[in-house]
Amino acid sequence: MRTRLSTLTVLILVAGSPLTAQRLPVTPPGAVGISSERLTRIDAVFEHHVQDGRIAGALGMIIRHGKIAYQERWGMRDMEAGDALESGDIFRIYSMTKPITSVAVMMLFEEGHFFLSDPISRYIPEFENLEVARLDEATSMENIPTEKPNRPVTIQDLLRHTSGFSYGVFSNTPVDSLYLRAGIFGQETLADMVTALAEIPLMHQPGTRWYYSVSTDVLARLVEVVSGMAFDEFLVNRIFEPLGMKDTGFFVPPEDLHRLTRTYRHAGPDRTLVLGDTVGFTRPTTMLSGGGGLVSTADDYASFAQMLLNGGELDGVRILGTKTVELMTTDHLGDVRGPGRGMGFGLGFAVKEVAALNGTPSSAGEYNWGGLHGTSFWIDPEEHLIGIFMVQIYPNRDIDFRGQFKNLVYQTLVN
Repeated sequence: MRTRLSTLTVLILVAGSPLTAQRLPVTPPGAVGISSERLTRIDAVFEHHVQDGRIAGALGMIIRHGKIAYQERWGMRDMEAGDALESGDIFRIYSMTKPITSVAVMMLFEEGHFFLSDPISRYIPEFENLEVARLDEATSMENIPTEKPNRPVTIQDLLRHTSGFSYGVFSNTPVDSLYLRAGIFGQETLADMVTALAEIPLMHQPGTRWYYSVSTDVLARLVEVVSGMAFDEFLVNRIFEPLGMKDTGFFVPPEDLHRLTRTYRHAGPDRTLVLGDTVGFTRPTTMLSGGGGLVSTADDYASFAQMLLNGGELDGVRILGTKTVELMTTDHLGDVRGPGRGMGFGLGFAVKEVAALNGTPSSAGEYNWGGLHGTSFWIDPEEHLIGIFMVQIYPNRDIDFRGQFKNLVYQTLVN
């Protein structure tokens, strides 16, 4: 089902609907060097994916030079109900929460509350006695030899995922088993989470490995401790309201539940599309996950991303200074291996260091991240380009839909 938004349609939606926080102007694609003819290739691919039963629905957005040049949605928000996906629908963005949390941390950094080199234990004393697992000698959860850390875990380590923490689900070590047994993700609050986390040894010495982890949830607790505000309150007051992100939060209010996109998964050898996990995000929560707790819309996230591309400012609202954004979007790993070929990691984002190594036609200096259920965004400063892709599918046993969208976006650039 084709659901192209013409420029006129988008303008009508912006003017007439208070439910979305669309703040960016709309432009014809050709005015910003994007080929309208080549955009139809994106439509053809994702319309085919919907018709072929590979995804229920998806939404793509391209922003260039601060203007929305393309916003398209394909398929259904709810296959069972027969509801078509709409441009203002709400998605579980999971780890796309991390860049927002990182911005919150850097706002406090700019106010002089801490240095990035500070030990996190200075602000969260539960971490004062962390040990490091000697995994090559560990035989079970009950037998994990440990050693003292060579240095403390710093705030910078947390921002760049070199802390030594884990997620407990991406590998199968005795330390990961401790995460699962402790119910790290089942804690009531961020304070409870860090208390439980402090009892588990680190996976590796701080600063020596990039390892994706609960580090950003620890940062959310840092925001609470330093600001004296609940994490959700800080985000609303300091980021969401100033940027007009009206549909971003830790749950969807009852009046907007009809806009929450259902999540699907591929099941069985034939990759049949079936309804996935629908638990969560429908009522207030006390566990305010800075690593994966938010829902949002494409329009809201576009405002956040454009603020970053603008050097920390949007429509006269300054969230960060330009040098702070530059610091965040520069590689902080050095010789430590990053998340992929040619990729480093900044303070909350993967950063592309070498343009060609991963086979995607973006630029060196592009930064990005994605979410567990298939959502993603990237910012390419060289091309003045932002891409946003929203889908809800997990586990995905098919192609890399967000990677395909990204490749297709770059082939539309002609100027």
